[in-house]
Amino acid sequence: MAKNNTPIFQKSFLAPKYWPFWLAVGIFRLILLLPYPLLCKIGLGLGKLFSKLSVGKRRSQIVRRNLQLCFPNWNEEKIESTLQANLESVGMAIIETGMAWFWSDKRIAKWSKIEGIEYLKNNAKDGIILVGVHFLTLELGARIIGLQHPGIGVYRPNDNPIMDWLQYRGRIRSNKDLLDRKDLRSMIKALRTGNTIWYAPDHDYGRKNAVFVPLFSVPDAATTTGSYYLLKSSPLSKVVPFAPLRNTDGSGYTVTVEPPVDFTDILHDKEAIAKRMNKVVEREIMLGVEQYMWLHRRFKTRPNESDKSLYD
Repeated sequence: MAKNNTPIFQKSFLAPKYWPFWLAVGIFRLILLLPYPLLCKIGLGLGKLFSKLSVGKRRSQIVRRNLQLCFPNWNEEKIESTLQANLESVGMAIIETGMAWFWSDKRIAKWSKIEGIEYLKNNAKDGIILVGVHFLTLELGARIIGLQHPGIGVYRPNDNPIMDWLQYRGRIRSNKDLLDRKDLRSMIKALRTGNTIWYAPDHDYGRKNAVFVPLFSVPDAATTTGSYYLLKSSPLSKVVPFAPLRNTDGSGYTVTVEPPVDFTDILHDKEAIAKRMNKVVEREIMLGVEQYMWLHRRFKTRPNESDKSLYD
């Protein structure tokens, strides 16, 4: 790592043990040269393959359970159809990550559009918390926005140093920098200097620094208090949601940026901020339910450690 924790390329990455990895990356980049409609077919095929593998079957159970918990009024047919569409999106996400990391700016721009970019341009001076929930298209969405409004990403460094370097290099293509998701101090500094940070408050990050508030039909979802600390330390910053979605007609991607959400009346209330942020998360997810990352156990942390798991 460099002094500023930026991953750097190391000579050891060229060792023979890594040659199969570099060969796979090279083949992947060649595949990404294919026309976009053909890439969509490949992504769909990968999704179907994933659903048949043991790991896919395990993840399918998690997806199904999440949908049942969030949408108890949905019938079994709707849940199953959403599940199948979601698994297909998982396959496409592999292709879309490659597009985000390796496609040229020109090709990205050709297959994408942004609606509501003015909400970023008009509020940039005060700092922007750009709320982007974990859609399967999130890598590509960040790249698309970065072409017109570069910002700073928040991410979890990869434990594998070679993957961490490749991931960082891909994600920085049209943005300014990346920050470790645990580096709250640097996030606050970035906001105070008028930067835009990409922020995802929709996962279960554990009991520490969390409150239990409603999310969809689950009354006690562990929700990060990071939103509270960001807003408390940078109260002028605007909270701007966005949703990067794959167009159903195969025409590419539309990133929808929405008007800022006001939190100024509850800046000193952790639970109230978490509740309102979860409402933002809900609205974004409903724009593309099938493309959301339902694969993780969003409700794994319970209010009491002795509480029965919702995934048993």
